[in-house]
Amino acid sequence: MVYKIFLAIWMAIIIIAAFLYTEAATGFPGETSRILFFHVPQAWVATISFLLSMIASAVYLAKRNLKADYMAQSAAELGFLFCILATVTGAIFAKSTWGSFWNWDPRQTSIVILLMIYGAYFALRSAVPDTERRRVFAGVYSILAFVTVPFLVFVVPRITTSLHPEDTMNPANPGMDPKTLKVFLGSLFAYTALYVWMLRLKIRILTIEGSRESNYTVFLEPRVNEPEGRPQG
Repeated sequence: MVYKIFLAIWMAIIIIAAFLYTEAATGFPGETSRILFFHVPQAWVATISFLLSMIASAVYLAKRNLKADYMAQSAAELGFLFCILATVTGAIFAKSTWGSFWNWDPRQTSIVILLMIYGAYFALRSAVPDTERRRVFAGVYSILAFVTVPFLVFVVPRITTSLHPEDTMNPANPGMDPKTLKVFLGSLFAYTALYVWMLRLKIRILTIEGSRESNYTVFLEPRVNEPEGRPQG
């Protein structure tokens, strides 16, 4: 409870600070730069979540640990969610900056491909009826899917011409305004903490669902080795 209260207060402070404490970044029309306080952390969380899904999948394949599978599935779902949020906020930024929600910029194209790749992950999990095979196939696919993440997120946008700004919200950039840096890092922390809370909650839900499914399967299994009734006579 304390964690959730602290997180809610922290998120509220970041939202207020993003609009009232910092100045709008130069080089952007109007107040459009403020959306980057939310867009960049969303993209950060999505990338970390896909990485965690890959690691958990590898652990499951190595040890057949159910908690690892629950974590892999939960991380993939949350990564997909934050990837969508990053796409939406990026489209809003594009509309305000370049006059169109979608320009087929390399970063926008890469994010669509990434969403399709992980969309197929969920399709795979729902298409395989056998529980054990579903977990194994999903684990292998998650590892292969993450191989594309560094290429699509970091490589493609940098080897092609892009409208996307590169260094405006880079904490390593010495020209970054101190107020902007504080709010930016605070937003990264807030979104990461929010993600951790959502991940733990999702894993808990999957654990409960898995326990119920296991109990239901045991209940439906035919009883064997029951003593036969004594012959009458």
